[in-house]
Amino acid sequence: MVINKKLKVRKFCNSIFLAAWWRETRSPLGLKFITRFANLLSLAWCVPTYKSIVHLKRFTSLLIVLFFSTAGLAQEYEKLPLQKILQVLEQRYAVTFTYTDNNIKGISFEPPPQRMNLKETLLYLQQLSGLIFQQLNERYITISKPMATARSICGVISFADIAQTVSGATIQCGSGFAVSSESGYFELNIFAQDSIAYIRFTGCEPMAVSTTELTNRPCHKISLRPQPIILQEVFVKDFMAKGINKKMDGSFVINAANLSLLPGLTEPDVLQAIQALPGSQSINETISDINIRGGTNDQNLILWDGIKMYHSGHFFSLISAFSPYLTEKVTLIKNGTTAALGDGTSCTIDIRTDNYVAEKFTGGAGLNMINGDVFAKIPVSKKISLQISARRSVVDILKTPTYKQYFKRAFSHTDVTTSPIDTLLPRREKFYFYDVSFKFLYDITPKDKLRVSFLNVFNNIDYEEKAIINSVTQTKTSGLDQRNIATGLNYSRLWSDKVRTSAQVSLSAYEVSAVNFDLFNDQRLEQQNNVLDAGIKLDTRIRIGNHTDLFTGYQFFEVGITNFEEINNPSFRRSIKKVMRTHAVFIESNFDYDKTNIRLGIRGNYLPEFQKIMMEPRITFNQNFLKHFYFEVLAEMKNQSSTQIIDLQTDFLGLEKRRWALSNNQEIPIINSRQLSTGLYYKKDNLLVSVEGFYKQVENIITSSQAFQNQFQYTRANGNYQTTGIDFLMNKKFNRFTTWISYSNAKSNFDFKQLIPSNFPNNLDIRHRVALGCSYQAKQFEISAGANWQSGKPFTEPVKLNEIVNNEINYKAPNSARLGNYLRIDASAKYTFALSDQMKGLVGISVWNVPNRQNIINTYYYLNANNQVQSVEQTGLGITPNVIFRVSF
Repeated sequence: MVINKKLKVRKFCNSIFLAAWWRETRSPLGLKFITRFANLLSLAWCVPTYKSIVHLKRFTSLLIVLFFSTAGLAQEYEKLPLQKILQVLEQRYAVTFTYTDNNIKGISFEPPPQRMNLKETLLYLQQLSGLIFQQLNERYITISKPMATARSICGVISFADIAQTVSGATIQCGSGFAVSSESGYFELNIFAQDSIAYIRFTGCEPMAVSTTELTNRPCHKISLRPQPIILQEVFVKDFMAKGINKKMDGSFVINAANLSLLPGLTEPDVLQAIQALPGSQSINETISDINIRGGTNDQNLILWDGIKMYHSGHFFSLISAFSPYLTEKVTLIKNGTTAALGDGTSCTIDIRTDNYVAEKFTGGAGLNMINGDVFAKIPVSKKISLQISARRSVVDILKTPTYKQYFKRAFSHTDVTTSPIDTLLPRREKFYFYDVSFKFLYDITPKDKLRVSFLNVFNNIDYEEKAIINSVTQTKTSGLDQRNIATGLNYSRLWSDKVRTSAQVSLSAYEVSAVNFDLFNDQRLEQQNNVLDAGIKLDTRIRIGNHTDLFTGYQFFEVGITNFEEINNPSFRRSIKKVMRTHAVFIESNFDYDKTNIRLGIRGNYLPEFQKIMMEPRITFNQNFLKHFYFEVLAEMKNQSSTQIIDLQTDFLGLEKRRWALSNNQEIPIINSRQLSTGLYYKKDNLLVSVEGFYKQVENIITSSQAFQNQFQYTRANGNYQTTGIDFLMNKKFNRFTTWISYSNAKSNFDFKQLIPSNFPNNLDIRHRVALGCSYQAKQFEISAGANWQSGKPFTEPVKLNEIVNNEINYKAPNSARLGNYLRIDASAKYTFALSDQMKGLVGISVWNVPNRQNIINTYYYLNANNQVQSVEQTGLGITPNVIFRVSF
């Protein structure tokens, strides 16, 4: 009898255990403390009945769980404003709450426990707030106040770009649902006050409209804009400064219109903004010559509206050739390139102009101490608009202090300013540049779009030489022209909200030509380098389900490169032309779910001339964890069939030393690259900390593309380079202040098996680089300042006391010496004001290298006419002011 009684008691206590656990998990948050206290009292009654160790362990474990859950109650019961709670929940569940501020103002209570799922959380919020939480789909949740009586809303929907109403658009407000008629009209009864109505139509951006606007009569007019199928999410906004964002696929996107003022600049130069990012710099202090992780500039793929550019600078690489006022965004991809893009073993810079049909006329004009420019966006009809921009230098008219600094930097130690003959009379030079761009935008239908783009970039320098020869004054004019023309036609169609196709035809023509006269030898040298790049690209993007899309396509391009030179005395003429065709297919898939983003792709290239197939796998992975942390992995393989070579340091008057050449799969092989990088990012409130480690190997480079100015200057050999390093960035915002500091540590070495020694530092090996800056922005005023420091570039010295051997310079080990450290401090400021209701003005000033520090950016040696070793030191820009005035309308 006693045994049966104990068994009954133990069974009863087991029931109490289960009941206690059920009450603990199911009771409302406001009653949890009372529930846990009652559970502890009821369980205490069972203690004497337990003699078994197993049962005592079970009982003790439950007490510990209940104790600690009660101990943590103080934190769980901390009241927070509903707005703060919603911000936390948006990160937790990857959703977006839409509401009006007045509806949630003054509401505070305890946050829901983390163990709740989304459905339980919404029920919890609804019970405590008294508001209505309506989940429209996986992403959007509306919050509204309950309303006892119904009211009617209405509207008329049309396309924003054409005078056509939208039939079949869906309108959802809470549990109410409607579809627009052929005239675009809809009417709907709702039961919530100040709620949001969501309007959707295939191929257009979804709109959220307050029902307050839709209650007015006559019915509210609503305009829908086109939308691409998929928009890659940004996970770090304002990465370093306003307008610089980092996307889930590892790329950086610079929004030119929103870009904050950077130190040393008066205008939003996108190529200069790229150099401000960690791991990106210009060794020779130029704007368009960008070096990414040990790579030369010709290893960068630069696209303008999808067209490959073979030249990107004015003033011989000191000024960007792309108008910032028609540029919508610039994407920098250092690693993890989409499979849709080939070429460019170092990085990809994708420049895109505004792609929307203008609804109203806008434009602007500006003048600084180097050039003047104008631009305009002109609506022709509801479906058609034009974009036009033009810029021209003013330095051939007015020699400003800014021009003098730029001229000294660009033309020092070149044929323009230096001559081996001392008896030449003073020279006269004329220099100017311009660029013109045009874009035609035609939205044939809301789903069919046609775009035509055109860009012409031009640089010219002429200098007149005079000399007295045999008592006769002779005059000759030498000069150089450099031009890149790009044009393209793009057609895209949105078949449904899941399928989009596009086709592009493009043409890029680059030419640099120079004529150089030697008066005393009656010699004329003409040189040309021409590139003609024509291609076609077809692609399709398909949305599969809610989290996956498929992107595939085909690309064909033909590149022809001609190198020409002719000398009259002695007579010599050489012209080499080579053509290469490439077929490429690619496929990639992007998976985006909750806090995970993965993109896998592969590109296959076929070169008929070499009967060669090259596969290029690509991967990007991004994972959000612990709310504020992101982990990233990027990897890629790429190939490049064109490169720039340097035959002589004096090619093209010493201004443009590089000339494009195509691979022949022998002396000039196809360049291959492999990259891997991992990054960790912490982003909370206004603080960002990022650390990225990387490994990069580029194979089949040639010595003549690396600008050697030592014992290997005239040596031809094939090799590779490896770069390993780490990039660090910290960015913090304080109200109107933004501050940042970045540090890059990298080691880059050459490996040429045919040279002795075979392994030595890369010509672009900068071991340490630090950049810091801050900016302040008010309503109309903005100021920024910053400093850039980096360790010295490697170079090769002659052997002291034994500098010449066999009438050649006797060098030490290659790149065994280093220049002094580089330091530059810059500052900028601008002020915006109203000239009229329709016109704004802007004045700005910038100073590059404020302390006027003489930074040596290159050193090399040569033998003069007396067979003596001479050294040349090239310095960066000295103190360089610039002033700008602009009007926009």
